[in-house]
Amino acid sequence: MVRTERIYVCSGFNCHFKTRLDFGASDARRFAEIMTGGRGSPQAERSAISSAVQYYEKRAGAAIGVIDDAKSDFGASGELGQMDCIDESTNTRSLLLYLERRGLLQHHSVLANVSRGLFIDGRYPHSTAVLLDRSGKEWAVDSWYAPMGAAPDILPMAQWLKRGVMGSNAPV
Repeated sequence: MVRTERIYVCSGFNCHFKTRLDFGASDARRFAEIMTGGRGSPQAERSAISSAVQYYEKRAGAAIGVIDDAKSDFGASGELGQMDCIDESTNTRSLLLYLERRGLLQHHSVLANVSRGLFIDGRYPHSTAVLLDRSGKEWAVDSWYAPMGAAPDILPMAQWLKRGVMGSNAPV
């Protein structure tokens, strides 16, 4: 029997709100189905993780009752369901830890979230969830750039760290 596992979905900017989301047997089966496609290689697993994030975000949006847009609208701070990068990275890491606890990650482990940018270095502050593959390469899993339920950016950490330069064409 699969036990229900509770996760809290952060929203409102900086986890101002925490909405309870219970994953039951049907969720466990769905995540197992999604992650089965990732067993062949680290690249396949990252693709499966993208699908798992999309499923999770749709469930999270249903639990909150609000579907968050891409990026942050600074005027939405303190509004239920609206998410900044702290909310997004915390939520994504919660999902990744869930997958890891269930033994569904074969090629990656979950690390602490990482932040970049301080304004004084010419970059906007931003945070992401992080995976480590078996070769020792770190990967950013960043769902902030896409609307809730869409595919997150999954890219090498070195590439992610270079993004977000103010006044450039680099995504922020």
